[in-house]
Amino acid sequence: MKKRGSWKIKKSRIVYKNRWISVREDSVIRPDGKRGIFGVVTMLPGSSVIPLDNRDNVYLTKEYHYGVGRVTIEAISGGIDRGESKLSAAKRELKEETGLNAKRWTYLGAVDPFTTVVYSPNHMYLARGLSQGKANQEGTESIKVIKVPLKKAIRLVMESKITHSATCVALLKVDRYLKRV
Repeated sequence: MKKRGSWKIKKSRIVYKNRWISVREDSVIRPDGKRGIFGVVTMLPGSSVIPLDNRDNVYLTKEYHYGVGRVTIEAISGGIDRGESKLSAAKRELKEETGLNAKRWTYLGAVDPFTTVVYSPNHMYLARGLSQGKANQEGTESIKVIKVPLKKAIRLVMESKITHSATCVALLKVDRYLKRV
């Protein structure tokens, strides 16, 4: 029997899997000693990028997201491919989704979007020294890039108009980081 913290796992099985996610169901003995089941969704790790120009504007995306059923405003984000570094993924996503390249990259740390049943760490970056190239969005993407003053983006987070967790955390970290530099 495996242990996971104070939980004991009697048996695990994958109940669904595709390229991006897997869903595992564990038969467990809970911390209180009772039997139960626990489901865990494992997703590809991801990266999120806040590109900041020399006028304190950030570039964000507006896109319909199937999972939440609405258009959201988010950082440039995407999965980290197997064997790819988190920084390489961030650079690739920035180029693919916006056409932007950046000369300077600052790692802002990682965030776990939903710790109770989802494993999907997201690594956040600030990208500066921007230059424009050509975007190459994937077939599943219909992205509109918007340029927003950083102060307004922070307000959108505080008003819950930006709700993507990694974007919220990354914007707040960028704001704090810039106040220290």
